[in-house]
Amino acid sequence: MPIDRRTFNLASLSALGAMAISPSGIASPAATGMNQRIVLASRPTGKPSVENFRIEDTPIPTIGDGQILLKTKYLSLDPYMRGRMNAGESYAARVELDDVMVGGTVSEVVETRNNAFSKGDLVSSFSGWQSYEASSGQGIRKLDPRITQPSHALGVLGMPGLTAYVGLMDIGEPKAGETVVLAASTGAVGSVVGQLAKSKGCRVVGIAGAKEKCDYAVKELGYDACISHYDDDLAEQLKAECPDGIDVYFENVGGSSWQAVMPLLNNHARIPVCGLIAHYNETAPRNGPDQMVQLQSMILTKSIRMQGFIVSNYFNRVPDMVNEIGGLLATGKMKYKEDVVEGLDNAPEAFMGLFHGANFGKLVVKVS
Repeated sequence: MPIDRRTFNLASLSALGAMAISPSGIASPAATGMNQRIVLASRPTGKPSVENFRIEDTPIPTIGDGQILLKTKYLSLDPYMRGRMNAGESYAARVELDDVMVGGTVSEVVETRNNAFSKGDLVSSFSGWQSYEASSGQGIRKLDPRITQPSHALGVLGMPGLTAYVGLMDIGEPKAGETVVLAASTGAVGSVVGQLAKSKGCRVVGIAGAKEKCDYAVKELGYDACISHYDDDLAEQLKAECPDGIDVYFENVGGSSWQAVMPLLNNHARIPVCGLIAHYNETAPRNGPDQMVQLQSMILTKSIRMQGFIVSNYFNRVPDMVNEIGGLLATGKMKYKEDVVEGLDNAPEAFMGLFHGANFGKLVVKVS
C-alpha cells in the first residue's frame, strides 16, 4: 500500500556525517554497507507523530564468537508498540530514548559464528526497526518449515495468530452454537479469531470500522454479521444480531464496542482481553459514568470470566497453533490478508495509521 512520506526531525543526526536524502525528504542510507535504523527520539503525548522518531545510518554490526548477523526481511507493526513508547512501567520493558524501536521481525542469517545457525536460515527474531542486528541467538527461532510465506510468521502463524488462538481456545473456550463477538474483526488478530470461531460452529458477529471491512468480514471471512463502530446505533444493531446474547467477547479495542457488548453478556460468558487500542493514546481518564460497580455486579451474578493475557506467556502453544491454523490455511478454510508497506523509512507513518484504521489486514513492513 502506498504511504505518503513525511520528513523526520534530522537535527540531531549531524554528528553522523553526510547523509543521502531521498526525493521524499526522508534520510536514507548514504551508501551500501550501512545499517538503517529508526529510534525513539521523544516520547509521545497522546497520538504519536513523526517527530517522535528519528532515522539513523550506522555501520553494520560486526559479530564475535557465538553470534549471528541478522538481516531484516520483514518487520511487524503492532498496537502494543505504542505502550512501549511511554515512560511508565508495564508488563514489558519500555523503549528508552535513542534506542531502536521494538518490533518482531523475520530475518535472514547472513553471517554466523554460532553452530546452531547456518547462513541463509530464516528466523523469527525481535530485531526491531532496523536493517541488521548482531545476536547471540538467544530467543531466536528458526521458521517452521510449514510456513511457506515468511511474512506469515509475523501474522497468522506468528504472534497475532498465537494471540487469537490462545485467547479464543484457552480462555474463550468456544462451543458450537454459541455467539462470539469481536472488535477489530478484520485485523491481524481479529480475522483469525472470527474464522477460528466459525470453524468451531459458532455464530460470529464482528465489529469493524469502514463499510469495506465489514463487507469483507461477511463475504470473505464468513462472519454471520459485521457492524461498523462508526454507526451511532451500534448498540441497537449488535443487540439485533445477537438475539441469544453473547457467550464470548474477544476484547482488543475497548471504547464504544465494549459499551455495546456489556449489556448483552450471557451467564458464564468468557471475555479474553488482549488489548485496548481505543485507549492507548489517552493521556487522562475519560469523563463519563463510572460503570465499575455495574461490571463487578455482572461478573458476580452472571459468573462471567474476564481474563487478560500476555501472549509471550504462551509460546509453548506455538506448535498447536501452527498445526490447527496452518491446517485451516492449507485447506482454504481460513483466509488471511496482509497490508505490506515497502521500505523501513515508511514504518512511522504506517504505525500511526494503526490507530485510525488505515491498515486493512496484518500490517507488515518489507524491509529487504
